[in-house]
Amino acid sequence: MCGIIGYVGNKKAAPVLLEGLEKLEYRGYDSAGIGVLHDGKIIVEKSKGRISALRSKIYGGEKLSGHVGIGHTRWATHGEPTDENSHPHLSQSGRFAVVHNGIIENYASIKEELINKGFNFVSETDTEVIVQLFEYYFDGNSLSTLSKITGLLEGSYALGILAYDIPDCILAAKKSSPLIVGLGGCENFIASDVTAIAGYTKKVHYLENDEIVILSKSEARIYNKDLQQIKKEPQIINWDVKAAEKGGFEHYMMKEIHEQPKALEDTINMYLKEGEIDLNTDALSQRPNKIFIVACGSAYHAGVAGKYVIERLTKIPVETAVASEFRYSDPIISKDDLVILISQSGETADTLAALTEAKTKGARTLAVVNVVGSSMAKSADSVIYTCAGPEIAVASTKAYSTQLCVIYLLAVYMAYVNKTITTQEYRSYIQKLRSLPKLVKKVLEDEGKVKNLASEFSTAG
Repeated sequence: MCGIIGYVGNKKAAPVLLEGLEKLEYRGYDSAGIGVLHDGKIIVEKSKGRISALRSKIYGGEKLSGHVGIGHTRWATHGEPTDENSHPHLSQSGRFAVVHNGIIENYASIKEELINKGFNFVSETDTEVIVQLFEYYFDGNSLSTLSKITGLLEGSYALGILAYDIPDCILAAKKSSPLIVGLGGCENFIASDVTAIAGYTKKVHYLENDEIVILSKSEARIYNKDLQQIKKEPQIINWDVKAAEKGGFEHYMMKEIHEQPKALEDTINMYLKEGEIDLNTDALSQRPNKIFIVACGSAYHAGVAGKYVIERLTKIPVETAVASEFRYSDPIISKDDLVILISQSGETADTLAALTEAKTKGARTLAVVNVVGSSMAKSADSVIYTCAGPEIAVASTKAYSTQLCVIYLLAVYMAYVNKTITTQEYRSYIQKLRSLPKLVKKVLEDEGKVKNLASEFSTAG
């Protein structure tokens, strides 16, 4: 999964971009690059391998002048990990540059058309067609050009664009890939994750599909696909920037393993009020005929475990599905069913598509997400938030734990209101949930024993 950052402000852009890219290393990558607009020219530096190689190549960013720039970490999909295939990609004239997260599904036909019109391509990526298409359709106004070309792209994208005609600005656009705008006084940002910019601002806009942004150091103007300007209230990131740092642990995953008791306690306390479970959602106001749990990756596994809990307590049939398969399987669902969608980020493309499918078929939808204001949280009929805070490690720990905790809360609540458990059982489950953080903490205190057991059994066949 690629990472994107963009900066416009009074600071030199390159060092800020490097720092942001390093915060996005957890997403996995095989190359990195930076593009800076200075004196009407776009200068691009990129390197296969680690960000440290790019940092050395540009002397920590000091090699590049300019206060407007975009950066990218790439995870190869189209083309091998090479300098040529790394982002940013320049247009044929060098007047435009783009970074991209997502997949352009119709890139081959666009590329063939542009080659027939005389365009030369230097990479094997789907992304390069975006910037060459931008140059082909450029009408003297980069904003209207971006609106035009996004209507021609099929697939998913989060875009950051530099254009020579607006040398003090960045353009951005989103469809089915996460992208946020960070607002910071006399400097503004785009990023694929708040961790990249949390050290500079806690005020953000979460972009929605088909929205376009033009970003200067003093403002962020957001438009819909028809170029009508949209007014949005910024969201405030509610966790400390230190929460996204290692905090003395050897690596992020170890830190997040040890954060599980606090994450569980925060999640449980949010929904236990005066000894009662209060999930603050209308999605559970009536008993569904059937429940679907739809997710990807570790969130799907939380759903698989949750299926047995919900069925055992509520006696409601539950079906789990991988989101990428759910939307293509033409699922048999109705207005009397409940579809629960689980995602840490609330921006998982396949799960968002599954949410759209469920809503199209008339089912009630409930999102279990960690990010306030995310696309899934806004689109679902109801939302229950986990309180995991930022999770940097790719292997999920506290996000999974809090997702499973929310499913237990859901199961106990639904069982109680539908009278499939007694009041005494309900109170007992609440007590057990309250004790969960301490039990997890006790297990973690035996870390040494766990390591010894892991070493002993690691070679067992």
